[in-house]
Amino acid sequence: MNAAASRPRLVVGISGASGVSYGVRALEALRELGIETHLVATRAALLTLAQETDLSPDDLSVRADVTHRLVDVGATIASGSFRTLGMLVAPCSVRTMSEIATGVTSTLLTRAADVTLKERRPLVLMVRETPFHLGHLRTMTQLTEMGAVIAPPLPAFYARPRSVEEIIDQSVGRALDLFGLDWRGTRRWAGLDAGA
Repeated sequence: MNAAASRPRLVVGISGASGVSYGVRALEALRELGIETHLVATRAALLTLAQETDLSPDDLSVRADVTHRLVDVGATIASGSFRTLGMLVAPCSVRTMSEIATGVTSTLLTRAADVTLKERRPLVLMVRETPFHLGHLRTMTQLTEMGAVIAPPLPAFYARPRSVEEIIDQSVGRALDLFGLDWRGTRRWAGLDAGA
């Protein structure tokens, strides 16, 4: 087996919620960490990309090692035999979250998430919506019972962020922690006396 084939892999899904920069930054962080990334993005994600950034779909794709088409349900990431560290959906829309919870998957993104759950690998959903109604909360409970981790990208003000970029980095870093990945962009809590 060659060195490239032995690199750990992570699937990154980007769905159509606000906060596409979380997915972009996650791809950049994973590249720094030497993790092979497999990207799948929804059509709504690409619309959000155009609204929230100056990036094109090609700019997004070059940040991943492999980019899969949303309709390609025969892609490698649709099979449990394709070994990965798990899957991160950043951001995760309520629609995507709900589809994953039902197990009735209509795209490669939700199929890959379903595979991640059935293989008992970490599935981290950076759900981007507020406020939540009871149906959203029940869906989150159901997914948690199925083994997913619900990790909304909430600011950590103890890290004293000085920019939106630092807020994004902290949320991405904490999400990557859930896969056992330690990224330099993550500020660690050092205790109340650390700043004294």
